Amino acid sequence: MMKKKSVSARKASLVLFLCQMISALDVPLDSKLLEELSQPPTITQQSPKDYIVDPRENIVIQCEAKGKPPPSFSWTRNGTHFDIDKDAQVTMKPNSGTLVINIMNGGKAEAYEGVYQCTARNERGAAVSNNIVIRPSRSPLWTKEKLEPNHVREGDSLVLHCRPPVGLPPPIIFWMDNAFQRLPQSERVSQGLNGDLYFSNVQPEDTREDYICYARFNHTQTIQQKQPISVKVFSMDSLNDTIAANLSDTDIFGAKPVTERQPVLLTPTGSTSTKVELRGNVLLLECIAAGLPTPVIRWIKEGGELPANRTFFENFKKTLKIIDVSEADSGNYKCIARNRLGSAHHVISVTVKAAPYWITAPRNLVLSPGEDGTLICRANGNPKPDISWLANGVPIAIAPEDPSRKVDGDTIIFSHVQERSSAVYQCNASNEYGYLLANAFVNVLAEPPRILTPANKLYQVIADSPALLDCAYFGSPKPEIEWFKGVKGSILRGNEYVFHDNGTLEIPVAQKDSTGTYTCVARNELGKIQNEVHLEVKDPTMIIKQPEYKVIQRYGQASFECVIKHDSTLLPTIIWLKDNAELPDDERFLVGKDNLTIMNVTDKDDGTYTCIVNTTLDSVSASAVLTVVAAPPTPAIIYARPNPPFDLELTGQLERSVELSWIPGDENNSPITNFVIEYEDGLHEPGVWHYQTEVPGTQTTVQLKLSPYVNYSFRVIAVNEIGRSQPSEPSEQYLTKSANPDENPSNVQGIGSEPDNLVITWESLKGFQSNGPGLQYKVSWRQKDVDDEWTSVIVANVSKYIVSGTPTFVPYEIKVQALNDLGYAPEPSEVIGHSGEDLPMVAPGNVQVHVINSTLAKVHWDTVPLKTVRGHLQGYKVYYWKVQSLSRRSRRHVEKKILTFRGNKTFGMLPGLEPYSSYKLNVRVVNGKGEGPASPDKLFKTPEGVPSSPSFLRITNPTLDSLTLEWGSPTHPNGVLTSYILKFQPINNTHELGPLVEIRIPANESSLILKNLNYSTRYKFYFNAQTSVGSGSQITEEAITIMDEVQPLYPRIRNVTTAAAETYANISWEYEGPDHANFYVEYGVAGSKEDWKKEIVNGSRSFFVLKGLTPGTAYKVRVGAEGLSGFRSSEDVFETGPAMASRQVDIATQGWFIGLMCAVALLILILLIVCFIRRNKGGKYPVKEKEDAHADPEIQPMKEDDGTFGEYSDAEDHKPLKKGSRTPSDRTVKKEDSDDSLVDYGEGVNGQFNEDGSFIGQYSGKKEKEPAEGNESSEAPSPVNAMNSFV
Repeated sequence: MMKKKSVSARKASLVLFLCQMISALDVPLDSKLLEELSQPPTITQQSPKDYIVDPRENIVIQCEAKGKPPPSFSWTRNGTHFDIDKDAQVTMKPNSGTLVINIMNGGKAEAYEGVYQCTARNERGAAVSNNIVIRPSRSPLWTKEKLEPNHVREGDSLVLHCRPPVGLPPPIIFWMDNAFQRLPQSERVSQGLNGDLYFSNVQPEDTREDYICYARFNHTQTIQQKQPISVKVFSMDSLNDTIAANLSDTDIFGAKPVTERQPVLLTPTGSTSTKVELRGNVLLLECIAAGLPTPVIRWIKEGGELPANRTFFENFKKTLKIIDVSEADSGNYKCIARNRLGSAHHVISVTVKAAPYWITAPRNLVLSPGEDGTLICRANGNPKPDISWLANGVPIAIAPEDPSRKVDGDTIIFSHVQERSSAVYQCNASNEYGYLLANAFVNVLAEPPRILTPANKLYQVIADSPALLDCAYFGSPKPEIEWFKGVKGSILRGNEYVFHDNGTLEIPVAQKDSTGTYTCVARNELGKIQNEVHLEVKDPTMIIKQPEYKVIQRYGQASFECVIKHDSTLLPTIIWLKDNAELPDDERFLVGKDNLTIMNVTDKDDGTYTCIVNTTLDSVSASAVLTVVAAPPTPAIIYARPNPPFDLELTGQLERSVELSWIPGDENNSPITNFVIEYEDGLHEPGVWHYQTEVPGTQTTVQLKLSPYVNYSFRVIAVNEIGRSQPSEPSEQYLTKSANPDENPSNVQGIGSEPDNLVITWESLKGFQSNGPGLQYKVSWRQKDVDDEWTSVIVANVSKYIVSGTPTFVPYEIKVQALNDLGYAPEPSEVIGHSGEDLPMVAPGNVQVHVINSTLAKVHWDTVPLKTVRGHLQGYKVYYWKVQSLSRRSRRHVEKKILTFRGNKTFGMLPGLEPYSSYKLNVRVVNGKGEGPASPDKLFKTPEGVPSSPSFLRITNPTLDSLTLEWGSPTHPNGVLTSYILKFQPINNTHELGPLVEIRIPANESSLILKNLNYSTRYKFYFNAQTSVGSGSQITEEAITIMDEVQPLYPRIRNVTTAAAETYANISWEYEGPDHANFYVEYGVAGSKEDWKKEIVNGSRSFFVLKGLTPGTAYKVRVGAEGLSGFRSSEDVFETGPAMASRQVDIATQGWFIGLMCAVALLILILLIVCFIRRNKGGKYPVKEKEDAHADPEIQPMKEDDGTFGEYSDAEDHKPLKKGSRTPSDRTVKKEDSDDSLVDYGEGVNGQFNEDGSFIGQYSGKKEKEPAEGNESSEAPSPVNAMNSFV
């Protein structure tokens, strides 16, 4: 039991090792390269294993081989060395291993019988041929024998034995008479497989004396004849007459009349027999029965069906023939002989054995020093064949040891090979029914790089189209390929290039600046070589003025323009088509340099006209329709279409031509301009008429060219300026003779649909293209760059063939040739296809990240081995995601982003990163099948950046000479804040700015009292945060110090906030001033000098939605009021979101949700009104109670009866509300002090305006305690603040 586990473990490790093997080198099929590379011998031609020769002619035993250096040859005979120099009758052809044994000059073929084997050897190994058994053919004479005449009674059975002499190969038997005429055979009389002639029952007409059996020996072209056999049949009437004449009248005797008999089997005898046949051979089973009437033979297979398409009946159903037998055909076959008196049967037990046949034959390996590889030899048979290995013709057990070689059953594993590891290995698979011998070499090459592409090759392409620059190469180890542009250019990298594994450089979108000289460099450890090619990028050809749709009256003039623009170095040609065919040969059609004019248009000019512009590099086209309408009617002559021609006649019928004549019909006042001849192919497309040709209206006969194997009928249509006549009656039919196909299928392709197949497709020939019956296709394929023979199948009625069991993603040469019953079409051209792709096997390694700045990183990786890609390399995908922000240390939902880098790239840029954050990424290779495994996750961090603007800036508590500033930290600090910078300057009544003062404030501060200010003076403040990297965006605000007397209430707009999406932004603000103000919103691109764009706000709403914005763009915005000159808010800056590839449906933009939110808002508004009414009536609510409990002793609330405010907030209540809350501008209400505040219903930073301006996120039921991120403030106005906080 332990031993079995050990074997299983070794097999598992072997499978794992084979999965990790590096595939062998691909050697390009370049004739010059192949002549220079060293190569072990390969047997290219040899005689058959069983070689029967004509003893009268010289014996030629073939053995041809190739190799570098050319191999030498030697032979063995019957297992020992055959010294041809010692035998004058034996010579070897020059530069060949083929032996010629001279029999015609005195040699005897029998002396050279034996088993021969050829060995081809050079310094890199030795290849051996099959064992070739030489036997002379023999055609011995018949042994002399005395043949007695056969006297047989009518109705009895008879067997005439042939017993031919034993020849080599066995002779072909047939029966003839003295006149050398074959004897007729039927269900009653037939020849058996052994050559005997069987009579189920004899008839009087069978009497003759010249039944002669002949044996034909094909090898010696001789025929041997047996002595004639005499048969005499006695009928009952003649026999009774003879008996009566020789007996007295008293004797009572007479022959019995012919008696009918039930069937009895003549061969085989008995009730059962056995038969053994080999796989792939033809199985022949025979049953011949005697009986009267003549029995009929029927065959069945017990417990199964006879195989369809492979079963045939011969010799009047007495012989069952099954071709290409397999193990599934084993079983019991019963023959049943039956006539009206009964039946007889015989069961033949068939066993199908199999000589060895290949499952996987070993294939040549070309490796670089240090590489790994395998030779696999798998065969099957019945019984299972034994596998044995030889190295250079010597059993591997006694061959010189090679430390890089390990034999494991049917597999040889090579590890870390060296040049001395080169050898030729033979795999022998044998059982009792035969053997297979295959040579496969291991060629270890160490070659410096070579570039096979011609130097200074010129490539020309059109701008914005792909450019492919070739660099075919070879080297061992496989060279690395690099491309440079210009003489001293740097190596080419980046998304704009694709590097193919065959060395080709692809520029997917070539531009004018791509023009230049490109250098390909191939290097490996043995050397370096380079080659230059040149690329010219041309301007595309364009039609700058296209033809336009025209409606023209009959007999008018139509003109179409086609003005083009093209590259000055390209010569364009312009072609005009009508309905996708050539223009009519009519002088009315005038083709100019850039126009087409049609004079005197008629109804037949109706159609689509196309202008096609061609250059050597591109082609463009444009089309327009011409509609011809009737001219105003005239009372003159009535014109009509002509009557159809009649009396069609075919004369001068030839294989490829015929003459057609006809009589025109009435012209109907409009001369016939031409006749159109159409044909119908009654053989392939009955009922379908095709255009054949046209002739002028003055011609009534035409010589027509024909195609083979078409049953033609013709009809003629007359045409005048009015239109076309009805078709004539069809002519008589004419069937042309068959011929070989003239052409092969088009659009031949080979693309695998699965990793182990190759799907070959083509466009089938049309019916008349077959040129004859029995149209079929010969589909041929072989693996490219491998010394394999073509594999071919012949198929019919299909346009696809699937080759199974192919290696994954390897190139194949493919061709499809048409054939019919008469022969083949010309040799087709070859196309290159690939077997199916599979998912990549390995992940990119050595992933490195280089952080360039706080928002950009560059990732590098090593390319995966191209053999592990197992498909067309599409590129690499980088998955990356943010782990956490280093400033907040708070994790969030991981949203992975994907960037795809086309081609064989080794690096890529990751834009749009967030500063001061931790990220992870991995890399995967992509082919046409999908993605490979991911590389291990790589962690990297972005450095600090500049912060965003402070979340808000409030200016409160204005006095005669001071103002209090409060602010919130930036929403995105992007690092560690070091300080705040405050700048301010006074503004006079003419809006002129005074001197600017700057103050630096520690980062841990959130408020500041500015003192020593001028009274009754407006100030403008600029406020921003700083990190160690620099200053962020600033926020601005304006405020005014108070006078020593109450100032009138000035209107003002405060706390302009934005909530930006990808293409729109919700703008909201707070307004204090006279009622019924009409607002407007102005916006523009931040930093731009363009004029502000203005949008009018309907009604007196305090929100607006800006639409049609550009994703990823910074905008500036401000709000103003109509009718108040110069009155507008301070500027705010926001940035739209980046463009996304796809977006889920936002519930906030759905109509039902908006309606629900409006209903909720209406209910809340009603509640607020009720609360306000109750408050005015003196009712206390939680907010009121807390305000009363914290009353400011310095400021007393105004009373309702004197028109002053009844509520105010304490200066200690300066806490920010949630984003979007609409509260007084100078103060905020603390959440702890207002139990019924709307703050309790917010969602923190997620609260925002929807696209339609409705406020969402504030009524979700969550009670967040995080600070707000906006610039809004909320505060109940005091009498003084309310009057002095407006400008």
